[in-house]
Amino acid sequence: MFSTLLQNLFNALQWGSFYSMIALGYCLVYGVLRLINFAHGDIFMMACYFAFFIASWFLGNLAGMPGPIIFGLTMILTMVATSGLGLFIERVAYRPLRKKGAHRLYVVITALMLGFILENGNLAVLGASSRRFPDMFGKIVFQFAGVSLTNYKIIVIVTAVLAFALLNLIVNSTKIGMAMRAVSYDKFAIPLMGIPLNRIITFTFILGSSLAAVAGILFGMSYPVLDPYMGMIIGWKAFIAAVVGGIGDIKGAFLGGFILGFIEIIVVAFFPSSYKDLIAFVILLVILSVKPTGFFGVAKSTKI
Repeated sequence: MFSTLLQNLFNALQWGSFYSMIALGYCLVYGVLRLINFAHGDIFMMACYFAFFIASWFLGNLAGMPGPIIFGLTMILTMVATSGLGLFIERVAYRPLRKKGAHRLYVVITALMLGFILENGNLAVLGASSRRFPDMFGKIVFQFAGVSLTNYKIIVIVTAVLAFALLNLIVNSTKIGMAMRAVSYDKFAIPLMGIPLNRIITFTFILGSSLAAVAGILFGMSYPVLDPYMGMIIGWKAFIAAVVGGIGDIKGAFLGGFILGFIEIIVVAFFPSSYKDLIAFVILLVILSVKPTGFFGVAKSTKI
């Protein structure tokens, strides 16, 4: 009984780590722009494919290179490629709407449209067949107290904690983090104070896309089957996790991802797996009905 509980705990930590890293990307963009970037789940999907092609090239052309080095290079290049995609989306889709003062509804529609473009563009270019993510270094299984723990699982959990710690440091202890918080507070007064608004927003999208890249490569290693629609449901769940934790708050988004991960693993442990999404979303709905702002969210009033 104890070993089963411990095994489910580690499984929930791994699954929650993916949700947390993606939810942090939602949280960043919303915290600065009050914009829900609904294409973020599909940016995560594109990161998986970027990592797939980059890792495949390294393994095919530099087969003698040690696996950890290939993993490190793949991580860096995937972050660069995914950040470029996030930057392109911000410049082409969101910035023109922001300059024209478009209503938030049009921004939401644009974000949803971008997600569909990424999904169906991937489908049109690469086809509907699933792809298997390459194995950059072997999986090692550790056994203790009746629990199986792989090196992949350890890497995912540790990386999620480090990503949260680094992001928290950037936002709360650096000048650019202070500027991001200032933009979140009043983006109209910020340019009058000499802070380059567009540069701060660009940095925010790059940072959020980088988190999606880290989640993408680790997800591909852990669950090595890729398809063009894999980012849709994971992205929506990560968004819900961010809302439950308190969207706009880094601690809330990080906690919300683990809450959703724990709920799903516990449901699968005691009920048929087909009930996972149903029961998980019902529980999350109850949480939001009791605390609509999420665990760390704070209700804000708006002057008219």
